[in-house]
Amino acid sequence: GRGINADDGEFQTFQHYFKQINLRMLAAQPASRLKNFGVNLWAEFSSLANEHKATNIGQGFPDFAVPDFLQEEVKEAVAKPSANWYTRAAGHPRLVKALSDEFSPLFGRSIDPMTEVTTAVGAYEAIYAAITAFINPGDEAVVIEPHFDCYAGDMDMCGGKLVRVPLRPNGDGTVAKNWTLDRKEFEEAFNDRTKLLITTTPHNPVGKMFTEEELEFIGGVCAKHNVIIVTDEVYERVVFQGSKHVRIAALPGMWERTITVGSIGKSFSVTGWKVGWAIGPAPLITQLQHVTSCTTFTAPTLLQEASAGAFEREARVKGTPDSYFDWLSGKLEDNCRKLADAFSHIGCVPVWPDGGYFMLVDTAPMGWDFTNENTGRCYDVDCVKWLTREFKLATIPISVFYGDRNRHLAAKYIRVCCAKSDATIDKACQIIRSLKKA
Repeated sequence: GRGINADDGEFQTFQHYFKQINLRMLAAQPASRLKNFGVNLWAEFSSLANEHKATNIGQGFPDFAVPDFLQEEVKEAVAKPSANWYTRAAGHPRLVKALSDEFSPLFGRSIDPMTEVTTAVGAYEAIYAAITAFINPGDEAVVIEPHFDCYAGDMDMCGGKLVRVPLRPNGDGTVAKNWTLDRKEFEEAFNDRTKLLITTTPHNPVGKMFTEEELEFIGGVCAKHNVIIVTDEVYERVVFQGSKHVRIAALPGMWERTITVGSIGKSFSVTGWKVGWAIGPAPLITQLQHVTSCTTFTAPTLLQEASAGAFEREARVKGTPDSYFDWLSGKLEDNCRKLADAFSHIGCVPVWPDGGYFMLVDTAPMGWDFTNENTGRCYDVDCVKWLTREFKLATIPISVFYGDRNRHLAAKYIRVCCAKSDATIDKACQIIRSLKKA
């Protein structure tokens, strides 16, 4: 309880100790696997949005209220002593059972909850675990571009190389389903060093949902090269009218080589819960469990318990007006239509998505010019910062979802998020309609 005097020998020893610690820290250099890491793009644009108190339709977090039934699940869970303890490392028993019950019919097989399902701290960790479990230094993974940024970071952490194959507009580029792969280019991306394919459907940021025929082609190439598929399907519950979510793991011969990743956060609009999962054959899932046992050990028991209750409740109300998944798809499609109409009104060209949280918008027809900014960054980055600063509208640039070689393909596109409250969507549409061409 006493203060320390600067002349006190104890203080001098204490001070000397921390000087030595600082010297050692200065002498240490960051690991080479961190060389490609800089300012996190989400931190950069989130900070800018907060600084200017902008209406945020950029980042993929729902800002509407948590549904009453989920709040009740949390209240019930916290009252259970066991829900506040450590749980099974590979997944809370009630949750993995609920996931098995939910996904077995969707995959057309009986999924063993104890060996073919594992939970993680969000889909983010599940993807990290999948990449870390199978990539050695020098190995390669093919990824469909544009892609979520964490795939590249995870590969860097493992010393692997990401080989990017882009989606390109084919014909009418104003609909996401027409953004397709060049099949020859895709096949040529695979070689003896390729260990993984990383893909996303519904796609972030394009909003494309791959058709069964497209996934059969993709799966066939992976089978030919004996490659494991990591499919990020966190947006699977948001399917717009006329579209269908096809699971590649459910196609003939694909289960044995596929890890399917999902998320409570995106399924039930609670992104801060950070509860994710991976589903696949036991020999693959076991390897992910080895990774997570050395990182987080287990996702929060309380939220896994509440998540299980949410899935059980959804199973009871499936096909009724009380279905949350049906409500979510309809709500986000309505939001997307409002944003698309507002952008179309001023001359921008929205790319209508098949599903998911996001929509691309081509700003090229506006004739905006940011060359005088002299930032050295891509047009879309300057555009997004300008919209945030001058109009208090936060969006996300698309170039950050590309590697250097293909960044030009979406030079004047921005990404907007439809998973927002009525108030946010209405305010965003008001701002959009006030924008003018150059």
